Amino acid sequence: MARSFLPQFTEAWFDPLFWGDRAQPVTKGGRGSAWFVRADAGDLVLRHFSRGGLPGRFIGREYVFVREDAVRSFAEFRLLDELFGKGFPVPEPVAAGYQRRAGVLYHAALIIRRIPGAVPLAEFKTADCLQTWQAAGRCVRRFHDAGVYHADLNCMNILVAEGKVYLIDFDRGKFVPRGQSDRWKSSNINRLERSASKCLSEIDGPARARLWQAFLEGYARACQ
Repeated sequence: MARSFLPQFTEAWFDPLFWGDRAQPVTKGGRGSAWFVRADAGDLVLRHFSRGGLPGRFIGREYVFVREDAVRSFAEFRLLDELFGKGFPVPEPVAAGYQRRAGVLYHAALIIRRIPGAVPLAEFKTADCLQTWQAAGRCVRRFHDAGVYHADLNCMNILVAEGKVYLIDFDRGKFVPRGQSDRWKSSNINRLERSASKCLSEIDGPARARLWQAFLEGYARACQ
């Protein structure tokens, strides 16, 4: 965990009930398993790992335990810690934990420092948001150029705060070994395009296309 939090931390931090009314559910994204927390040490985000889509309806928070260093929350903490230490625009990781369940199952949780004033890219829908989408393209390109794979790149996991763009939620993220095919990058972008089409569905097609083109321009120009 982050050294600055060691004197105050207890395992109870992973339980939203511990925080009482200082924990408020995240209403956008988070699959109903994340909370904004007002702690004495600052504003945090508590996230319980949970599965999305059809699997999530049946097994929810359950994961198969193989070994401790493979626990999902520990893996994400290590990746975030390295990225944050290298100056990448990611939230500061605070603590990671897990709890063994019946048999070979476990629940996992992660606490990060909240990014003040952050708004999802999905909220930037008007014609004057082109520069924001360009900045998002440059941000994603920076991670790609460093070989960082984001397993769930979507418009809710790209945040904007005071003109700066961040990536969050690196569950199953990783560094891709050098020399490996770059097809993962195009797959990442295609996934994000599908998310953009869904999140921007309420605006007309040409306007949506301009925002997406701005993202692609930012992505392309980042290397120039």
